[in-house]
Amino acid sequence: MTVFTALGDSITLGVGDPVKDADGRRWRGWARLLADTLPDPELYILAGNGACMADVERDQLPRALECRPDVASVVFGVNDTLRSNFNPDRIAASADHVVGALRASGAEVLTMRLPDPGQMLGAPGAIARPLARRAHLINGIMDEVSARYGTLHFDAAGDEETYEKRMWAADRLHPNERGHRLIARRFHAQLAATGLLVAEPPGAEPENPPPSKLAVIGWMATKGTAWVVRRSTDLVPHLLAMAAREMLASRSESAERASEMSKLH
Repeated sequence: MTVFTALGDSITLGVGDPVKDADGRRWRGWARLLADTLPDPELYILAGNGACMADVERDQLPRALECRPDVASVVFGVNDTLRSNFNPDRIAASADHVVGALRASGAEVLTMRLPDPGQMLGAPGAIARPLARRAHLINGIMDEVSARYGTLHFDAAGDEETYEKRMWAADRLHPNERGHRLIARRFHAQLAATGLLVAEPPGAEPENPPPSKLAVIGWMATKGTAWVVRRSTDLVPHLLAMAAREMLASRSESAERASEMSKLH
């Protein structure tokens, strides 16, 4: 039996990859796709919607350690970049604790570098730049943690296929079925390279039809709108303030350069 504990946020929950079964409609996602390739798998998805690294450390890690995993994944970051209380030092300490504890328990740990959320959302430059810096900081943290503990580290930020529109759901923050399959296939290749006797990788092509335009519109008008409202009261004012500071700093630097050039002439 191979115990797989999947920690993180809604990406690991499988949001964006809906399937229908006897119990109705549910999310599947990359972790389930990957688990199906492991020898006699026992999957525990401990991820939570909206989870940040602090939630992973406080709520998910203790449950994961109780499961005594052979394989564990720690995929997070988007929610941290979209919070007004973003603190890279706290994120680094939590990530080090979580990954270190899982590795000490004997688990093979999967980690990921995430793409820039500002680029994925198509945000204006003044807002996209602060988000890009945050994403870069988190990826740098996970690069160091991965090197320290020897994780299997998927660089989604540097993978060209990551940025293809066909990989993403309507909200541009969650992979669709094709995108979840990409993540599962990348981690499968790394697990196979360790010598783990995994089965054939998940197929690259979706097996389910994409959601209709009506379904996409319905999602954006209900859950998508609710997400925007929540972020508008938390993140948006903070990002606008960051953007304003960045613009003022840029103007000040331009004025200084102009003054120096005028002195030269």
